[in-house]
Amino acid sequence: MALNSLLDIELTVPDPNSLTDFWVRRGMLETSAGVLGTEDREVQLRTVEGDYRHMSELHLGCEAEKDLADIAQRLTGLGVESEILDTRLTCIDPVFCHRVVIDVTAAHPLTPTQARAHNPPGQQNRVNSRAEAVVEENPRPPRRLGHFVMGTPNFKEATKFFVEGLGFKISDQILKGVATFARVEQDHHNLLIHPGPTSYLNHYAMEMDDVDAIGKAGAAVLAERDDASIVGVGRHVLGSNMFWYMLDPQGNMFEFFSDIDQIIDDEAWDRDFGRRDWEGSDGPAGFSVWGPKEPEVFFNPTDIEIIAAGREAAGLPN
Repeated sequence: MALNSLLDIELTVPDPNSLTDFWVRRGMLETSAGVLGTEDREVQLRTVEGDYRHMSELHLGCEAEKDLADIAQRLTGLGVESEILDTRLTCIDPVFCHRVVIDVTAAHPLTPTQARAHNPPGQQNRVNSRAEAVVEENPRPPRRLGHFVMGTPNFKEATKFFVEGLGFKISDQILKGVATFARVEQDHHNLLIHPGPTSYLNHYAMEMDDVDAIGKAGAAVLAERDDASIVGVGRHVLGSNMFWYMLDPQGNMFEFFSDIDQIIDDEAWDRDFGRRDWEGSDGPAGFSVWGPKEPEVFFNPTDIEIIAAGREAAGLPN
């Protein structure tokens, strides 16, 4: 796989300080002004000021300099201009209009999560002690940015740019590409593209250690704003991950997630599980195995008209 890393994203919002402070309270580290990281990864989220909320930059990694040349050639074939300086390629996404930066870099592994003892039926793995989630003093922080989701009326063009141009690999699709889950790492998806009323960031997702970490972090958010929850907790079908979707202080939906499918053998996945044409939202491609059904606001956020107006004022396509 030429692309090997989802490194970080830049979020443009009217009040970046409130967003930075929000994630610092969740346990992320402000490694420099407006830059948020974790213990394993110095840069995960960047916040800058702008008139309306949107993702303004996507930062990816690839394996070798030759990959940059290959990506540039594919982009040229799609009519997208790019520039390579040293070991970095830059271009502008033709649909969402954010900047894309690709650096040659090694993959960024995470420190493994410390194993926690559980007592399933018939087993005694934790005896004479309370569960660690009960006795730990503070919620555990996010581990990394895992994926982002984009909505657009131009979903076919967007999918073509990410898959045929940049080199994302398809993991699953719904209704012949109406929605596409794609990856650059081993996670089932680092990206989902779906139809939307305008081109916008649907949500970004932060990986947590486990369901207890999701629950405690989500509860801490609710303690600050009791209207922050969108939907959760539950377990998805495609990707299999646990989820809880919430709103950050700038109106971006974000997801706490854990336990996502890992794809390390592309051929085995495509042969045994890579069903790329799921039919219908009420079938196997439904929102969740268990948990609440997604509300209307999940795919139609309340500020979508503000985003559309912001794009129009900036001279950007719908």
